[in-house]
Amino acid sequence: MIDTQEDFELVRSFINGNENAFNKLVHKYQQKIYWHARKMTGNHLDADEVVQEVLLVLYNKLKDFKFQSSLYTWIYKITSTRSINQINKRKVRRFFSIDDNIKKNIRSSENIIENLETKEKLEKLDKIIQKLPARQREIFLLRNYEGLSYKDIANITGKTIGGLKANYFHAMQKITEMMKKNEDY
Repeated sequence: MIDTQEDFELVRSFINGNENAFNKLVHKYQQKIYWHARKMTGNHLDADEVVQEVLLVLYNKLKDFKFQSSLYTWIYKITSTRSINQINKRKVRRFFSIDDNIKKNIRSSENIIENLETKEKLEKLDKIIQKLPARQREIFLLRNYEGLSYKDIANITGKTIGGLKANYFHAMQKITEMMKKNEDY
């Protein structure tokens, strides 16, 4: 469970010059940021880049935090935005023909290390999720992987609860369709 009061105290302490308070926030949220970014972007390298960007934003902008929402919500909003930006950057890179063989080699190295059967199932699901439009993917991940309520997701994304429910519904329909088709993911 996220302790909002503790987070607020750490933010205030950091604003007052205590670097150790920032380190505690990093320790508390770094893995959560990584896994949210990983689920959004679909790969380790992009997720690592997003984590670095988010931590840099936090360090530079924490003094501007308004204490109107939980720090957790603010961090997830930044992570979601940076993840979508990273996805868009990747599309631009692909358009200009960045060597995809490097990416294939990285993926095959990961396959050797991890349990193949479990990895295969997760990869299929990840590939299905990656086929969703960015906003549907974000809402699906926040709802299913992070367990957030529509209200929390609305705070993160700035979207209406009705719009979120519609996006979630469409995401679930697409996932179900792809699973039924038994496509080669």
